[in-house]
Amino acid sequence: MPLPSEHAARVRRFSRAERLVHRTTAALALVCVAGAACLYLPPLAELVGRRHLVVTVHEWSGLLLPLPFLLGLGSPAFRADLRRLNRFGPHDRQWLRAARRRDRTGPRPAGKFNAGQKVYAGWLAGAVLVMLGTGLLMWFTGLAPLVWRTGATFVHDWLSLTLGIVLAGHIGKALADPEARRGMRTGWVGREWAEREHPLWRSED
Repeated sequence: MPLPSEHAARVRRFSRAERLVHRTTAALALVCVAGAACLYLPPLAELVGRRHLVVTVHEWSGLLLPLPFLLGLGSPAFRADLRRLNRFGPHDRQWLRAARRRDRTGPRPAGKFNAGQKVYAGWLAGAVLVMLGTGLLMWFTGLAPLVWRTGATFVHDWLSLTLGIVLAGHIGKALADPEARRGMRTGWVGREWAEREHPLWRSED
């Protein structure tokens, strides 16, 4: 049990349900990306072999990718954070301007989620839907004519590459911020970190 002074120095950032959604989604996304790499990079394809199995795992992990999000909607904390992510205010524009100028000295006001996290979440949600739609057209060949499937393959392949790069950047940012990682791992962050990185967080509650 944490001591009262230790508890007072921490802030609850994520519920257990939110952490499970994140972990499950991350695992499925990594399986998808790894499968895509094994399908499209010849050295990996030769190393792994069993192409049919890799295709099957890739398809089903992609199909299941939205499932943790849908199950997470049963959590009030998850729904509350979705509302936060969907709100974009003047302080978010100020944060983006400072980030664009690479201004580390000026203020970067943020609520529970900063503007970069909101943009990332919105882009990722859109990318997953596009990947799901194009993947289904490629999987079920009778759904659409050949020209549609050709276009879907082009979009799916290039968006896969973009998604891999973006996810690598997301992981890199997480590795650079131990306190943010602790928040996702345990659900708690230090109060000092929260007040420094997310000064407007309290006003959102």
